[in-house]
Amino acid sequence: MYKPAFNIRRQVLVFRHFGNKGYSLFACLGREVVCSVLSVATLTYASAESVSTDPVVTDSTATTTARETMLEEVSVTGSRAPLTKSQAARMVTVLDRADIAQAPVQSINDLLKYAVGVDVRQRGPIGAQTDISIRGGTQDQIILLLNGINICDPQTGHNAMDLPVDLNDIIRIEVLEGPAGRIYGTSSLVGAINIVTRPALTTSADITLEGGSFGYGRVSGRGNLKGGHWNNQLSAGYSRSDGYSRSKAGSLNTDFSGAKGFYQGQYEDEEIRLHWHLGIADKGWGSSTFWASPKWQADDQYEHTTKLYSAIQGDTKRGRLHLGGNIYWNQNRDRYEGYRGQPEKMKFNYNRTDVYGVSLSSYFDWNVHNRTAFGAELRNEDLVSGNLGEPLSHPRHIKGTDRDYTLGVNRTNISGYLEHNLLLRNFTISAGLVAVKNTWSNMNMTVYPGIDISYRPTPHWTLHASYNTSLRMPSFTEMYYKLQGYSADPHLKPEEMRALEVGTNIQWSMINVQCALWHHHGTNMIDWVMDTSKGDEAVWQSVNHTKLNSIGFETSIMVNVRWAIINVSYSFIHQDKEQEPGVVSQYALEYLRHKLVANLRLPLTERLSLNLNARWQDRVGSYTDFDGSVQDYRPYCLLDTRLTWQQPTWKIFLEATNLLDARYHDYGLVEQPGRWLITGLSISL
Repeated sequence: MYKPAFNIRRQVLVFRHFGNKGYSLFACLGREVVCSVLSVATLTYASAESVSTDPVVTDSTATTTARETMLEEVSVTGSRAPLTKSQAARMVTVLDRADIAQAPVQSINDLLKYAVGVDVRQRGPIGAQTDISIRGGTQDQIILLLNGINICDPQTGHNAMDLPVDLNDIIRIEVLEGPAGRIYGTSSLVGAINIVTRPALTTSADITLEGGSFGYGRVSGRGNLKGGHWNNQLSAGYSRSDGYSRSKAGSLNTDFSGAKGFYQGQYEDEEIRLHWHLGIADKGWGSSTFWASPKWQADDQYEHTTKLYSAIQGDTKRGRLHLGGNIYWNQNRDRYEGYRGQPEKMKFNYNRTDVYGVSLSSYFDWNVHNRTAFGAELRNEDLVSGNLGEPLSHPRHIKGTDRDYTLGVNRTNISGYLEHNLLLRNFTISAGLVAVKNTWSNMNMTVYPGIDISYRPTPHWTLHASYNTSLRMPSFTEMYYKLQGYSADPHLKPEEMRALEVGTNIQWSMINVQCALWHHHGTNMIDWVMDTSKGDEAVWQSVNHTKLNSIGFETSIMVNVRWAIINVSYSFIHQDKEQEPGVVSQYALEYLRHKLVANLRLPLTERLSLNLNARWQDRVGSYTDFDGSVQDYRPYCLLDTRLTWQQPTWKIFLEATNLLDARYHDYGLVEQPGRWLITGLSISL
């Protein structure tokens, strides 16, 4: 849910646990958001005008020291360059460390359910397999970043949340809603999610143990060593569950187990700032009927993924001209079993993607009112597969098997950006463009512009408006998947989006109200559709819609009183794409028309606190059940709660998800689990 920070002189809120990084997703929106005692509802709708009323110095050679003092806190932005003046051009949703610690969740996937503009569709619980989208889009239409590094898998967005980081590694999650092409180039069609990690500020260690329903268990630990300008941290974790259902044959079919490890380090002095990370996530899960259809009613599927992430980032800290850059390599491997453990019945699908990237960024201060940012990125995406792509001239062996990768695709994306920021007393304009060229399908260089405007008539009232454009290249699965009732089109066109947004933020002493109205116009939108009138011959086909118009409204209100923090948010979406009779959609036309989120954090005693989260969702769309009948999605309401006893060096907690034991579907053929109870202990050293 959205949690605004108040603009009150009597209580300056300062993040003491976070430091500004070049990779921090909106690290430059106008005023510094200085936070350390954030009110701990669930999500923060942060704006540059949100907290301090004291002016922030403008960056220049003469004011470097003062600027760096402020940058040691945290800034939140939606533009390419850091803007340290007390102005904002775009709104950003922020989830901070305190929110993460209090929420009744075990995964980032579950955490994002409480962001009112985010649609989290689960096939498996506790983050086993989840699709995440923003403002009525699909799981492939958002860009996912780890410390500012694009970690999207060009094969598919279904497994994008198989992350190497544990919840304890994360200091903040930033969500930018709406197209972000000029900021992040391809993939950011309807928004961006950045997961920011950083080593602890001091030498320390902690361990967490959890257990619960359906054989669930989890253990994780973290150790940090800090000395001088250097800081290094290593974390690892393992989780497993028997799952909540069984196949018709009586075997477990929603079980999961997985391990992850993450190393991150940093070096910082008065001249430069360096950060690097190396992570691995290995996970396998029973896929039940995740990819079944009325034609193929398999109920014991299985999938296993292994993902590697690495990056080195750096930026300079002095002078009018600031330089930065990063180099990264991500590898994604997956094995899909249509019939679990039975390759003789259906060959397993093997895929491996390697993504290499390098980017250079810079910004220059002309004077106190003008700052220009410019840079470029080169990204290569390479897939080898057993069933996706074009025939390879030289097959590659699949390690651990007697098979080879015989198919593959390779494409390179080149982009350059330019942005200028005009900063006045109560007025900010941030305008720019990104030029993109992709080697796939001989795509020509195409320019996508955008502009954000913010006006603050009073210290407690902000108005903002924006126009932004973006694109997305088709995933390799959308282009080539042709098995078990699916037929893909290798000639799909890139999706394109144009969006308008207006909004306001009004703050009083204990109340914050936010509203936003937006319109998206998409062309060549990609979806999987099925013509049920064809009966047994019906298959899922990937297609480009000619256009798709969406309009939405979001609002939130937060009340911070002495005895509790209450937050209520609501979003409404309408899409005007009319389907032909008998045609059903998997993604683009299945969206949350209504989403209502409410949060209450109640301190019961000095050590004991209660957190209640409620969600009501009403999804547009339908699905065909195993009997061949078309069923509409039904609205549902979920209540999650967490009771925590907190001591200085340890805490214990008891939490329940789906406390009312509701029966519901995020995807038509996959029923979600009922009540799930978990208890845990966390110790800090």
